[in-house]
Amino acid sequence: MNEIRANQLIQQMRLMSLQARGEVGARPSIEGGTAERPDFGALLQQSLAAVNAQQQKASQMAEALERGEPGVSLAQVMVEAQKASVSFQALNTVRNKMLSAYQEIMNMQV
Repeated sequence: MNEIRANQLIQQMRLMSLQARGEVGARPSIEGGTAERPDFGALLQQSLAAVNAQQQKASQMAEALERGEPGVSLAQVMVEAQKASVSFQALNTVRNKMLSAYQEIMNMQV
């Protein structure tokens, strides 16, 4: 886990802590201050781009292994392929949850 992902994880944990306390308006930053909440659409777009990048990286590594390029091992290719698979499954789960929440809201009687 690199430093950026660790910082993002800490930031998400702080946000969940604030939400649990009912202080949803403020979002903690890495430094401990508060920052504005990111746009949901932008956050979703970033997630899609990250999953796409992971899948492209796995594909490029598999092609490099097929070409016999030095420095690319089967183990590395398999790890990258699994990372891409897990990230896609997580994205798919989030999509399904969002779709089910949308359908539940649409079925509510006003």
